[in-house]
Amino acid sequence: MSKIKTFTTGGIHPDKFKLSSDVAIEDAGIPEVVTIPVRQHIGAPAKILVKKGDKVKVGTLIADADGIVSADVHSSVSGEVIKVEENETGGGYLEKMITIRVEGDEWEESIDKTPDIVSEITSSAEEIVQIIRGAGIVGMGGAGFPTPIKVTVPEGKKVDCLILNGIECEPYLTADDRLMQECAEQIVIGAKVINKALGIQNAIIAVDENKPEAIKALQQVTRRYVGVNVQVCATKYPQGAEKQLIAAVTGREVPPGCLPIDVHCVVQNVGTAFAIYEAVQKHKPLFERIVTVSGDDVKKAGNFRVRIGTPSSYLIEKAGKKSEIGKIIFGGPMMGIAGVNLDAPITKISSGILILKDESAYKPEVNPCIRCATCVDVCPQGLEPYLIHSLIRNGEYQEAKKIHVLDCIECGCCAYSCPARIPLLDYCKLAKYEIRKNK
Repeated sequence: MSKIKTFTTGGIHPDKFKLSSDVAIEDAGIPEVVTIPVRQHIGAPAKILVKKGDKVKVGTLIADADGIVSADVHSSVSGEVIKVEENETGGGYLEKMITIRVEGDEWEESIDKTPDIVSEITSSAEEIVQIIRGAGIVGMGGAGFPTPIKVTVPEGKKVDCLILNGIECEPYLTADDRLMQECAEQIVIGAKVINKALGIQNAIIAVDENKPEAIKALQQVTRRYVGVNVQVCATKYPQGAEKQLIAAVTGREVPPGCLPIDVHCVVQNVGTAFAIYEAVQKHKPLFERIVTVSGDDVKKAGNFRVRIGTPSSYLIEKAGKKSEIGKIIFGGPMMGIAGVNLDAPITKISSGILILKDESAYKPEVNPCIRCATCVDVCPQGLEPYLIHSLIRNGEYQEAKKIHVLDCIECGCCAYSCPARIPLLDYCKLAKYEIRKNK
């Protein structure tokens, strides 16, 4: 086994609370009604193709990608479209959504529902990209960037390394861990499919050292697949951030304002690789994903296979809440958002739902900055969060831009470590929003 690696600048070691890493993936079942957003990705919302009264099957295309930076959306259930309108999402935003009343579970005939693993890759590189586009696959690690773009090498660029991100460094979340344990071969084949699309041979699956069973499963499989290797990384947050992962695995530094491809790398989440396997080898669009439900106020922490559009409240009921009063977070505790609408639908980028006790969500009083520079020490991007905070309080957004606030990856290390409890991440987010709005 190769040497355990990590990035060198900043980072923290929060408690992991991986309560559900030993809990097998469970099918969540199908709710009576699903509400599917037509934008579950970065870029333009997909163009709606159905209307009230239409009948759909599982896997039916219901919204078509509108532009290059967009993604197709498919029905996750069979039944009748009962509503097409704007609804509120988990982040409090209004988005166009398609509501479907479930009637049975009839799938499109083209989908291979058998459990057989298909290892032979017969599609050409061009066909793979088209299949990924037609399946509506986006980055499932949280960013939601349309995957067809990332598996197409732009003119004048070159790629020599694919990195599959199996770090899952957010506390509580274990969806990727369980997927690697239970579907290791499909993920490895997914890596081979991506390699073929990129025209390269080298793929590295990076896994956090706190996932021994996932590491073991992947290493057993990769012995049979040339060109795919496992790299164990040290447990440090935010090891799973794209730039930090590239630095850890390859030693290459992505310069400010640049992308992974500028250092000849492509990074994909292991969940995305699995979805690519299902699309290319099993003809299955992306209409379901694994979601962790966990927290200190949950009765049964677990990992669920969930149809896209399922209300969050349906999953919360599945796991069970210990108390009436508490806090719901969509995603992980470091980068997630507080739940506003508990009926907000599960999307392609929903990694988890955390159910926390009221006292867990308590925010202590904010005190004045003591200039200790702890936030500088822990920032993996080498920024000065205390200075950004001071500038933004005075409305000096362009000055914040000059000290590279746009390079903030919103990991939350600064706010987590601040002894004065200043919400430094919120100020960085505000700065980025204002700078981009007034560009």
